[in-house]
Amino acid sequence: MSKSKNNKIKAEFKNKLTEFVETLQGHISTDDNQWTVKGFIDVFRNIYTISADTKIVSKILEIHLFPKILEFAQNNGFHIVLAEQQNYYPDLSFVIASDERIKFAVDLKTTYRLPDNPEFCNGFTLGSHGEYFVKRTSKKNIQFPYNEYLGHFCLGIIYSRSTSERTDETHIRGLNELQSIVSVIRDFQFFVAEKWEIASDKQGSSNTANIGSINKIDDILNRNGVFKLLGEEWFDDYWMNYGKITITTPSGKAKKITLLREFLAYRTQDLALANPMINKPRRKTSR
Repeated sequence: MSKSKNNKIKAEFKNKLTEFVETLQGHISTDDNQWTVKGFIDVFRNIYTISADTKIVSKILEIHLFPKILEFAQNNGFHIVLAEQQNYYPDLSFVIASDERIKFAVDLKTTYRLPDNPEFCNGFTLGSHGEYFVKRTSKKNIQFPYNEYLGHFCLGIIYSRSTSERTDETHIRGLNELQSIVSVIRDFQFFVAEKWEIASDKQGSSNTANIGSINKIDDILNRNGVFKLLGEEWFDDYWMNYGKITITTPSGKAKKITLLREFLAYRTQDLALANPMINKPRRKTSR
């Protein structure tokens, strides 16, 4: 298929996915914007509340949303291939049933607003920039080779942690107490973005080769990442070469390139093409 046809198919998928996520608020929120999940129940009808641990919340949100995602896929002629291993990319592969050459990678991403700075979120990672990202035909830690996907998307959820009442995870509740249980998270915002659109030029963690996201919420919702003025090809080029190119600083020291402005200078490009980012404030430390 031609590049223009691929771009058209990708744009159509992006529009449909964006329209779909706008319907999810009512599926997981109560009228007062709390999460409809209050805990889990056993056969004796005991309710055990859950914690706000990000890994727990993320997994339960995935389970909660999956029937709706599956319905969306079926209604639009896709079948979903789940990641075979926990550390595989992506979470979901959308494959067109009528032409299995056409695939889209969709990662489910959740993050919480910073309580002291609610304009910012904690951020998230956007997949590895390791072997499968660099070697686009590699099958290591990826469901299908990277270059088989027409697009790489994030279906994201930003939420607030509830602060009105601390959840007592040691207390067992009965069904008659269900309405009085305060949900651990609330106030959801959904978004869809191609991962390059919300990428930063920094790793998402110091000890793994993961691409980091931007963390100002308005920038995420408006797909205003650091590569906005450059496009996906520059995003690919930068992250495929991250930490691999050595330059000499004005003081004469050797340094690996780990900033987009350094990379643009190395490629003799205008530094203004690096879209400026406002980073989340550093946490205040108590003395």
